Amino acid sequence: MNDMIATIAVAAIPMIFGITLHEAAHGYVARYFGDPTAAQAGRITLNPVKHIDLFGTILMPGLLLLISGGAFAFGYAKPVPVNFGRLRHPKQDMLWVAAAGPFSNLLMALLWAFLLFNLPNPPAFPYGAAMMSMCSFGVIINLTLMLLNLLPVPPLDGGRIVTSLLP
Repeated sequence: MNDMIATIAVAAIPMIFGITLHEAAHGYVARYFGDPTAAQAGRITLNPVKHIDLFGTILMPGLLLLISGGAFAFGYAKPVPVNFGRLRHPKQDMLWVAAAGPFSNLLMALLWAFLLFNLPNPPAFPYGAAMMSMCSFGVIINLTLMLLNLLPVPPLDGGRIVTSLLP
């Protein structure tokens, strides 16, 4: 039980950043291309509370962690509302809106990797081992979110990217 609590404590920050920035990126790019829906709903924010879905972000991952003994969790955030019809060029701009989330996860994975490889050795500072674990989780979580969302299956981002590329 203590290992599960430690894992959750170390993984929480990278996961919250990964989900929050992913969703905010969709809204930001949608606004850039002409759809203010997410901005009007207050969803272009780094406040993770705005992106929490009670079932998908809290209950389902929590139950999966309990059932698997802390070995597995899966969840999702509340999707940012995007009205593709309000984009200036809906078919083309959909690609950029959909790709923004996975791209933000790639950037965060690179940032966590940079931190991981540039931290001093764990004994050199307090909580060094925990920071290294957090950075490792940050890389894994963000790469997983990126790859999962790039699957070409609607309603995932990859499905929207494929749709935007089809004639």
